[in-house]
Amino acid sequence: MSEFKGIRRIGIDESGKGDYFGPLAIAAVMVGPEDEDYLEEAGVKDSKRLTDKSIARLAAIISGRCKYSVVRVGPTRYNSLYEKIKNLNRLLAWGHSRALENVLEKSPGCEIAISDQFGDESFLMNALMKGGRRVRLVQMPKAEQDIAVAAASIMARAEFVKAMDALSDDAGMRLPKGASDPNVAAVAKALLGRGGIEELSKYAKIHFKITKQVTEGVPAGKRGV
Repeated sequence: MSEFKGIRRIGIDESGKGDYFGPLAIAAVMVGPEDEDYLEEAGVKDSKRLTDKSIARLAAIISGRCKYSVVRVGPTRYNSLYEKIKNLNRLLAWGHSRALENVLEKSPGCEIAISDQFGDESFLMNALMKGGRRVRLVQMPKAEQDIAVAAASIMARAEFVKAMDALSDDAGMRLPKGASDPNVAAVAKALLGRGGIEELSKYAKIHFKITKQVTEGVPAGKRGV
């Protein structure tokens, strides 16, 4: 049981951080004492323990019950931000703070925000804007055990899955999830061959090591650089 049960709080989580293809999706969900039993009975839990079909069903339940915000950073925007920031944790902190601010604008009375622990806590603290600084920020391992963070993980994953479907349609090929599947490199090579780095960057997070692997040995002219 979460130590914050019975307390109104905002959970924050992300999806797509470890996926080569697709966006980074970050969600914040406010959960009050009146929502907890309802969400638990509906089956809300860490999205990593759910199928995509269950995630879509639960996302509809959460969005109909709770105040929330989802920030989606598509591959093109992601690559541009990463080029400027040069640090994934700082980029995550920016997205977390934006999602949190959006929820606080809808309901400014919440005093606690919970997120998973990533890097130095100061990354997120420094990124929080005026409204965010009015809340107590709690970063902890396995934060998805809290129902608010679990709800945020579902909303973020639902957005990621929806975006991946749209990007796959746009690419004209199925973009695989994750980063370790051999199909990831194969699809990356296909996109690279079709239009160079410019084409690949429409669909992939190009700072991943996979980009270097698939471009090794490819003449600069054929890489689009």
